[in-house]
Amino acid sequence: MQNSDNYKRFAILYVDDEEMSLKYFARAFEDEFRILTASNAKDGLKLLEEHKDQIAILMTDQKMPGEKGVWLLEKARQIAPRIIRILATAYAELDEAIEAVNSGAIFKFVTKPWDPPHLEQTLRLAVDLFVVREERENLLKEKMSILHNRMIAEHVVRLGLLAAGMSHHVRNSLVSVKTFLDLAPLKMMEEKDGKTVRNPDFWHDYHSEVQAQLERINGMLKDLWVASERPSSEFKDRVHLHEIIRDVLKKLEASLAQKNLKVESKIPESLPPLMVDAHKFSRLFELLLRDEIVSLPAGCEIRFSASVDSGTIEVKLSDNGPGLPQPELQIVFDPFAIRTDAPTEYGINLMTCFFIVHHHGGTIEARSEGKGTTFILRLPTNPNRPPVVEENTAFLQKVLSNDAALGKLSSQDGR
Repeated sequence: MQNSDNYKRFAILYVDDEEMSLKYFARAFEDEFRILTASNAKDGLKLLEEHKDQIAILMTDQKMPGEKGVWLLEKARQIAPRIIRILATAYAELDEAIEAVNSGAIFKFVTKPWDPPHLEQTLRLAVDLFVVREERENLLKEKMSILHNRMIAEHVVRLGLLAAGMSHHVRNSLVSVKTFLDLAPLKMMEEKDGKTVRNPDFWHDYHSEVQAQLERINGMLKDLWVASERPSSEFKDRVHLHEIIRDVLKKLEASLAQKNLKVESKIPESLPPLMVDAHKFSRLFELLLRDEIVSLPAGCEIRFSASVDSGTIEVKLSDNGPGLPQPELQIVFDPFAIRTDAPTEYGINLMTCFFIVHHHGGTIEARSEGKGTTFILRLPTNPNRPPVVEENTAFLQKVLSNDAALGKLSSQDGR
């Protein structure tokens, strides 16, 4: 049972074309409830749109000039479905009221003229129901938030273990290969004019190419391993996003020019600074751009944009390339994901980006609607504060769908 103060937490909107009825309703119930009134359905709809988060009950007369009460109730169901809807009718309109109840448009109907004590009890029950629903929804959101944190933490731990295992086994194998390659130019010979002589040109080129590939693999594994480590202390580097993007673009200027990729940065200088690990944060955008460089056809365009809302900066990296099909979008941050836009590339770079964003208290996702792909990063301006986790059903479903694949990879790594 609510106390008197709680009944005024939310408002009751009463709509009736009779001015005396509106005044009588307000006078009868304003001591117990917060009352809003309107004299026709369209004015009622306007109030509903303006105060939809504050209204618990909508009670409306059925017969009014212009739009009828059931029209307003149906609009209310679309705009704010949680609001309790009550229809006031005369006895002659009971058929319409019953039809409205049966269609699910209203919670209850009351007959006019209404009895104040009986109507007050109805309004109290309606407010109680609204509050119970609100509390239940808030509890579900809280549980979802806890589940979200737990699942993403487990997901990251498994990826971290996988990264550590990969690094250990691959590096051991690479040591043997590298040792062989170091000795190969000295030992490999060829027959020339009946004599056995060295062939330095061929082996020099081959040796250089393989060494470059080894360094590349080592670099990716190092990125993945470093990124997967959770920071042991608070983030202390204060950076501005537009400066980070500017520096990364300058670093990759030659690679972008080689494929004739144009990059436009629309990052506002007015964005608040971010508290980050500066090295990892810069590496995040470098890896994202490197992924774009290898996956996009020559001549494509890339665009950075960003906005801020309630302590969170949303960054978008968009391109006008061919885009990715939905199944590939769901696994784009998973290890060794095979993509149609870059089938010869490793998927480690984007998995590294996932780690860096997560450890900074943010989220990252990829979308592709029609043409082009967009990476969306949401980053708190200060990850040292407890993050506000929003409900993300799609993300949870993606984590669950990928668990089997990750488990298989982990088991293979442990053999």
